[in-house]
Amino acid sequence: MIGIIGGTGLYRMDALQVTRAQEVSTPFGAPSSPVILGVLQGREVAFLARHGLHHDLLPSEINFRANIWALKSIGVRTVIGVSAVGSLREEIRPGDISLPSQYLDFTKGLRAASFFGRGIVAHISTAQPACRATAALIARVARSIGTSVHEDKTYACVEGPRLGTRAESFFLRGAGADLVGMTNVPEAFLALEAQLGYCTISLATDYDCWLDDSTQHVSAEQVIGLFRSNLGRVQQLIAGAVAEYVEDESRPCRQALRSAIVTPREQMTDEQRTIVDFLSS
Repeated sequence: MIGIIGGTGLYRMDALQVTRAQEVSTPFGAPSSPVILGVLQGREVAFLARHGLHHDLLPSEINFRANIWALKSIGVRTVIGVSAVGSLREEIRPGDISLPSQYLDFTKGLRAASFFGRGIVAHISTAQPACRATAALIARVARSIGTSVHEDKTYACVEGPRLGTRAESFFLRGAGADLVGMTNVPEAFLALEAQLGYCTISLATDYDCWLDDSTQHVSAEQVIGLFRSNLGRVQQLIAGAVAEYVEDESRPCRQALRSAIVTPREQMTDEQRTIVDFLSS
């Protein structure tokens, strides 16, 4: 099953035939919102609003661990995130869709970044943090509906909630980032720890603030307005991906924990084993 994590401006799916809203408890607290279960394109999907149903969570206040755990617990095996981003490249214009394959983490340690710790040590490989099969599926669907998409882009995740300075914008460009946002880290890495496929549909809403023209510098009004005006296209893309999705247990993400856990199982408590078994399933 595909789980959809809606970002700024996407708090529900218009075409989703809702069957129920499920409150999910996790060992890491409550997720951002109830998980909405329903049918899209004849397939069962789950939807979760990343910032809460009323957008009342700052990026650093999101319980990313609970969100990923909740989705996996109800049967999700692939996560498609939706995010508004700033473009750091002229060719990625406002309104364009990109699929990040790499991440730069410029968050500041305010976010719980791993399911591990508290007596369990694990080191997953994040050389390929995004699911290539899911990205290829989304790109194929985009081309079939006449939507251009920028593939294999690098997303820099910053702490927020403030929008960046020009110096930071130039720094991120120089570091090799194509996109800047506030929410994909640690979300992408937690999905990998849970052995879920993960890919984000990033909608560029602005040019951040690296252009000389100050009228092009990002504002919250600009982000929300442009995102809302493109919601139909984003939802069409998600629906197409859901319709064509095929589960494949041979994907590399399904084996992310195979050699990652260092702590001997016999040294774990029952609670720790339960967490490891869930993530490894």
